[in-house]
Amino acid sequence: MTMMLKVDPLNPNEETMKKAAQVVKRGGVVVFPTETVYGMGANCFDVNAVLKIFQIKKRPTNNPLIVHICDFDQLQDLVVDSASRKTSVLKTFWPGPVTFIFKKKSAVPKEVTGGLETIAVRMPSHPVAQMLIELSETPIAAPSANLSGRPSPTREEHVVEDLYGLVDVIIESGETPLGIESTIVDMSRDTPVLLRPGAATVEDIRKTLPDIKIPEFVVASEMKPEKTLAPGMSYRHYAPRKPLVLVINRENLDTALKKYPDAVILCSLEDSQSFKDRHVITLGTLEQPFTIAQNLFHALRTVDNLPQRHAIALGFEPRGILFSVMNRLRKAASEII
Repeated sequence: MTMMLKVDPLNPNEETMKKAAQVVKRGGVVVFPTETVYGMGANCFDVNAVLKIFQIKKRPTNNPLIVHICDFDQLQDLVVDSASRKTSVLKTFWPGPVTFIFKKKSAVPKEVTGGLETIAVRMPSHPVAQMLIELSETPIAAPSANLSGRPSPTREEHVVEDLYGLVDVIIESGETPLGIESTIVDMSRDTPVLLRPGAATVEDIRKTLPDIKIPEFVVASEMKPEKTLAPGMSYRHYAPRKPLVLVINRENLDTALKKYPDAVILCSLEDSQSFKDRHVITLGTLEQPFTIAQNLFHALRTVDNLPQRHAIALGFEPRGILFSVMNRLRKAASEII
């Protein structure tokens, strides 16, 4: 039986949060909100608890997890000393939606890192996540709180749909503010490398890390790297159960509409005016592109609850947060034209 805990996202009740923290301490799995998406977490030093996450999600064990911390003291328990020299960079982005990869300490179980000698770490800014980690008195390993391959959860109902009855606790705390996962930057090399675009834009990252490299597999998200270097790199993600067609070249839009005459359309508010005779899911407005990111995963889940057999998503110019949105749409698409 899953314990449901309702918590105010801005002012979480400590006594309620202690119930969830006790479950973490006992080796259980707790779903909690972050500023990006909901995560399902366990004590990162408890191998049995970590393995439960993989079993529940049906996640391949070579797909590493992100470890969440609440302060820099916890970071020292996870990474080798050389990482501490980069504290000024970390303080620019933490707490916040950026995950950094460092060389790990031997105390970190290999099950957390997918067998790699590096570890992905972030310090979330969400008050509920921060309190849970603090009260649990341990860093928490936590991927997104969904079944593998499904769109990431940004609302309570998404978590309940996928995980109720499978996890020990679900903390209900409303819609997540950003709605797209963290940006992942590999700091374990001589030059920082972007491994996943996310809620922190590439443009913002470059202000602090102007020499950051962006590999081709990040730009063309359907390409796989030679090996899994960070969470979520080697497997199809975010996909609705129905076929999703991503139209990048607008010249091919009419062809897609004729090929899939029943398809629901996912697009911006500005583009929605062009589809008077279609069922349209409006992702957000180009004037406020973060609304598109915030609503993306909910829209992908909504597709599965509609009678239409297909969905067509219109691509966006990959700048700012929409670069991250396009990364997710490419991974979710069954067809790209």
